[in-house]
Amino acid sequence: MPELIVITGPTASGKSQLAVDIASRIGCDIISADSRQIYRGLPIGTAAPSPEQLAKVRHHFVSCLNLEEYYSAARFEDEVMKLLPNLWHTNEREVMCGGSMMYVQAVTKGLDQLPTISESVRKKVIDLYDQIGLDGLMAQLRILDSEYADKVDPHNTKRVMHALEICFESGGTYSELRTGTTRRRDFTIRQYAIDLPRDVLFDRINARVDAMIEAGLEDEAQRVYHLKHLNSLNTVGYKELFAYFDGTMDRNTAIERIKKNTRVYAKKQLTWLKRDPDVRFLPPEDILAEILA
Repeated sequence: MPELIVITGPTASGKSQLAVDIASRIGCDIISADSRQIYRGLPIGTAAPSPEQLAKVRHHFVSCLNLEEYYSAARFEDEVMKLLPNLWHTNEREVMCGGSMMYVQAVTKGLDQLPTISESVRKKVIDLYDQIGLDGLMAQLRILDSEYADKVDPHNTKRVMHALEICFESGGTYSELRTGTTRRRDFTIRQYAIDLPRDVLFDRINARVDAMIEAGLEDEAQRVYHLKHLNSLNTVGYKELFAYFDGTMDRNTAIERIKKNTRVYAKKQLTWLKRDPDVRFLPPEDILAEILA
């Protein structure tokens, strides 16, 4: 039976390099499960695979969408499930690597069957956000789906907006449509998360942000500044620099805020992963040794 090897873990833990080391040894491709690396023009801020890594192993779902294009975990699930059988003609083991947990879950467990969001509904929610902000959207969600409003992170703009889209599109509630049922797959799945001491991880995050700034993250953010309203740019690294460009934050504060918000994001990733009993936490060298054994 074909096998999917999933390499995940918190941001800056070394997932990309470990995936390349594994894929190059077993002769397979890499499927990127990253909701930001899929967009073009953001290689520094999204820590996209380096040119050397891309040359060594073929990657899928990296730098293939324009910033204006809408994408979702549901679409990712559909496209990966169509891609995998073609890859398994060449190698019965494939690697998926990334830290976007909904994307990983979409492939490993499947997502609930939710209605396709029409452009009119998507525009309606975007317009609402522009008019009343995130607090206003949360107030709307409490009216339409109080159960989910009590569960969702009120600061996660994307999830609040998506829940409202579902409510408007379906005429019901997001809570009613969320079953949490694991979908059966016709392949085996091995899921690994890179395990690092918390202080080591945070040092890596801080050092990577400094390296991104040195590599030209400010120039990269400046090039897309005129598109800052897009969901594809509603992410750590760009948001803080946009605030600096707007004059609402000084440069040093913006850089320190990127580090802090990245550490917060890493903690959220770890919380998500540790709830999943199918994920094994191991040091990277142990993951590599086990897969190659």
